[in-house]
Amino acid sequence: MSTKNDTIAPTMMPAPNGLTGAEMARAVDPWIAGAAVFLLGLGTVLVYSASAVRAGNGAGDAEAYLARHLSSILMGMLLLAITLRIPLEVWSKLAYPLLGLSVVLLAAVFVPGLGRRVNGAMRWISLGPASFQPGELAKLAVVVYLAHSLAKKREKASSFSIGFLPHVVVTSFVVGLVIIQPDIGTSAVIYATLGLMLFVAGTRISYLVLAVVAALPVGVHYVLSHPHAWARLRVFLEPEAYRRNIGYQVWESLVSFGSGGPLGLGLGEGSQKLYFLPESHTDFIFAVLGQELGFVGVLMVVTAFAVLVGRGLWLASRLPCRFPMFLIFGLTAWLGVQAFTNMAVVTALLPTKGLTLPLVSFGRSSLVVTMVAVGILLRASAEVRGQATLRRPSSVGRKARRWAGEATA
Repeated sequence: MSTKNDTIAPTMMPAPNGLTGAEMARAVDPWIAGAAVFLLGLGTVLVYSASAVRAGNGAGDAEAYLARHLSSILMGMLLLAITLRIPLEVWSKLAYPLLGLSVVLLAAVFVPGLGRRVNGAMRWISLGPASFQPGELAKLAVVVYLAHSLAKKREKASSFSIGFLPHVVVTSFVVGLVIIQPDIGTSAVIYATLGLMLFVAGTRISYLVLAVVAALPVGVHYVLSHPHAWARLRVFLEPEAYRRNIGYQVWESLVSFGSGGPLGLGLGEGSQKLYFLPESHTDFIFAVLGQELGFVGVLMVVTAFAVLVGRGLWLASRLPCRFPMFLIFGLTAWLGVQAFTNMAVVTALLPTKGLTLPLVSFGRSSLVVTMVAVGILLRASAEVRGQATLRRPSSVGRKARRWAGEATA
């Protein structure tokens, strides 16, 4: 099915006009909404537990981080509510403006007086008391761009010169701005999402293998020429050998899981967050969960992410057109890859990368952008369910047809 303007890759599934806003809200997928609410609620408790002592000793207010986290959730909820009112096809029209804005902001972090350096990385833009991390917006922008472009190219999406190379080049340009900050974690998530979306679009596996092989020398050169990357690789290979220096954080994370046992020590009772485990409220909040709620708590969080990803993939398979399918698949892949990577890093299954756990960790930029992504997922589910509701005959209509049949008989 085609339209007059194929260049915007329309969804061919506009918002159901016969449903009110309240009915659209009730049509959202309860599994996606429930998983997101659970992760947000548990994350709020863990952020307070992990940051209270640090905030009390630093700012004199044990609830300082909690207040900032709650304000981030409120901001995210507002944007999520707005996102729910935006038809999916609108995101196709926003693909290039959003990508352009992302590139401008990524470059702006290097502008003196605007960019802010934290722990040796230039990842933040400061706007008075507030700050923003453009790398988080870049994840969303790349997914929307890829969904739009892959849908527009249609049958040519599997070709090397049209469907593969341009997407790799554009994405690599964005990743280049991210990795020089440096931000290896965000770069890895974006590249992984690109690979998965190209695979779903029909790109030949040989092209993807070729890309990985070509990237290996670049990756090796980066690791060998950047001391921090080389140190992280050494810690990954031998965490115990470096537990007293460069591998301190990873080792203390493993100690957290080991001391948690099956049921954990109880919320607020963990000891590793008391300056033994740096970044306990951000990148390593999963370790706090492991110590305070044990294996059961870890299993609950893993299950929540499995539900979020599983329902997202199911939803993508139900969408009738290329753009919304690519968009929902891409968002789901991004969230799934980032959650898996964070949990793998904290359990020493991957080298340290500096990624938050979506919807759980402290961090305004990550939390707000992730909630926008969840809002798009919920909008997609509402459109699918809303269209089904409009197509389904009402009970009054069914009775009228049955009575009419009986009368003619």
